[in-house]
Amino acid sequence: MELERAVPGLASHRLPVPQSFDWSRLEGELGTALPADYKLLCEYYPRFELSDFMCVSRPMPGEEVAWAHGTHETLEIIAEWCEDADLAVPMRPYPAPGGLLPWGGSNQGDFFLWTTDPAGPEGWIVTVASRNGDWWHYTGGAVQFLADLVSGALEPWALPRVRPEITWVDR
Repeated sequence: MELERAVPGLASHRLPVPQSFDWSRLEGELGTALPADYKLLCEYYPRFELSDFMCVSRPMPGEEVAWAHGTHETLEIIAEWCEDADLAVPMRPYPAPGGLLPWGGSNQGDFFLWTTDPAGPEGWIVTVASRNGDWWHYTGGAVQFLADLVSGALEPWALPRVRPEITWVDR
């Protein structure tokens, strides 16, 4: 996995056997399928934090419905952000067409989101909503975004530099 090359310490946390999730139930609760790269990340790695800064949101096995409900609560916060943001192109939270769906966050209040696409989750792009009001897009999936962000291939516009370091793991 390219993310393991970008974050060398991640390989030591790879689970020997993938965790089993009830993706169909979770996706039913959300009302949409999720990208395959994200599901693989959830299945093979525990929750972790990068550079004392950002964490990928993921369910725990058996808690898929609770995670989906938590995501719906986060969507309410995102709706407020979207209303308050001075964006050239208005953004709305999912389930609006092209709506934003969260997949991660920072300890400083930044959101990492997918911009959904009715064609399916494999075409979703990443949208970053920074705490200081700056919003930007990355054409690619969440896992590739993480790899590019920590490797330096991506300019972390409006974000601090994210080191390729695992600083917390939920075991």
